[in-house]
Amino acid sequence: MATTEVGGTPTGPPPGPVTHGNLGKRILRGIARPYRNSHGVGRFMLVTGTILLGIMIVLAIFAPLIAPYGFAQVSVAGGERFGNHLEPGTEGHLLGTTTQGFDVLSRVVWGARTAVVVVLLALVFSLIIGVTLGLVAGYVGRWVDRVLVMIMDALFTLPALLLAIVVAFMLSGYIGGGAATAALAITAVYVPQYFRVVRAATVSAKEQTYVEAARAMGAKPRTIMSRYLLANVIQSVPVIATLNAADAILTLAGLGFLGYGIQPTEAAEWGYDLQRAVSDAGAGIWWTGLFPGMAIVFLVMGLTLMGEGLNETINPAVRVRRLIPIDMPARESRTKSDSTTEEDA
Repeated sequence: MATTEVGGTPTGPPPGPVTHGNLGKRILRGIARPYRNSHGVGRFMLVTGTILLGIMIVLAIFAPLIAPYGFAQVSVAGGERFGNHLEPGTEGHLLGTTTQGFDVLSRVVWGARTAVVVVLLALVFSLIIGVTLGLVAGYVGRWVDRVLVMIMDALFTLPALLLAIVVAFMLSGYIGGGAATAALAITAVYVPQYFRVVRAATVSAKEQTYVEAARAMGAKPRTIMSRYLLANVIQSVPVIATLNAADAILTLAGLGFLGYGIQPTEAAEWGYDLQRAVSDAGAGIWWTGLFPGMAIVFLVMGLTLMGEGLNETINPAVRVRRLIPIDMPARESRTKSDSTTEEDA
């Protein structure tokens, strides 16, 4: 349909409905925006963190294809049992074997899948619970706000690892010691952080003009919170989620190291491997603890760099804006142009 002009203003056909293609383009543009807007040190941290995180995600997704053996496999089908404490490169084991005869490379690769799955579940649970409770407390106020703030403050005062251990110990008797237990234990640690951030933003945003207009039009509280407030109070949540994911990796490793994490028969976990490698270090067996420890360091480093890069790009309080140089014309050219103007006059 041709575009016409009415009163000097170009008009055209009304925009069509939002399709899956348009939605996908919007999502891709939203993901690419921080990378386009970043520069300098912020871009370096963002790109480096994304690369490290991408490597770990690839290991997690394609673990069955990359790992030469299963996470608890101690022998080839119909063959002899793997040797214990085999050095890297011995008998086809690129990174050696552990004290239990597990292949170290396979444990590291499968551990990446465990870490990514547990942290992803923990973040999803924390966001759903923390953001929802923060919206309700900040918008409703009164006794609902006071009760929720009191509960969250009580959780926030406890050390993170201690709280995770208590929750994991309580849940292990009901749902076992799998990935769900570890994810819920980590969730209890980070819900208060999202609650505080979203509640503070909601208390400030609910007095804005657009919220008052929605109330005057008869919008229900649920509609106001979901349609008008939610998009405006979660601006800093992605940055917090990325930084919390790095801390959640350490919490998961701490749970596994202390024996309250995922059981070794259910999945590979780097913290458990480090705990089993403590006694090996004194005997000069370095490979059983070095490679799981390096995996933890790389994943935490990637998430931390990515979070700091996003913070410098998205957060207006710390964002350094790029200065555009202004070229002023030379004085002689300005004088010549002024004299030319006077002669013409």
